[in-house]
Amino acid sequence: MKLRKNEVHGREKIDVPMTPMIDIVFQLLVFFIMTFKIVAMEGDFNINMPQAAQGAPSTSLQVPLKLKLRAGPNGALQSVALNNTTFDGNVQEKFAQLQDAIVQQIGVSDGPSSAQEESEIEIDADFQLHYHYVIRAITAVTGRVDPKTGEVQKLVEKIKFAPGAGA
Repeated sequence: MKLRKNEVHGREKIDVPMTPMIDIVFQLLVFFIMTFKIVAMEGDFNINMPQAAQGAPSTSLQVPLKLKLRAGPNGALQSVALNNTTFDGNVQEKFAQLQDAIVQQIGVSDGPSSAQEESEIEIDADFQLHYHYVIRAITAVTGRVDPKTGEVQKLVEKIKFAPGAGA
């Protein structure tokens, strides 16, 4: 039995049938086009709404507390004022008085819908004020160590800075 050989290469020519491969490609293309979803499903939200509560709705839109830090000519802290209440004494006493005023205004109870959770403070510091005074002010308003139990109590968590004249 004699095998036919391709005279150019000396091998037998193998033909690959293209028609079945084209058919498969078109079937896959049609399948993916038919199963493609262009728009997302509307109205299918998984939301857990809160139960109706007794009493009037709370509309506690608090304005942020305003803390003003003023600098002297050499960049040292000159005055500390919270909502137009100025604190006297040396630097350490001013920040202690500031912390006491924050505790009086918002309290130390934490949890959802507490004054501590909703309170916000806006710090307005002079441009030439030394940076460590701003850090001490942030430390004074964000928390304190309870003198009775020794635990850390969170105070104001939301802090923002007022745009200054030097910015």
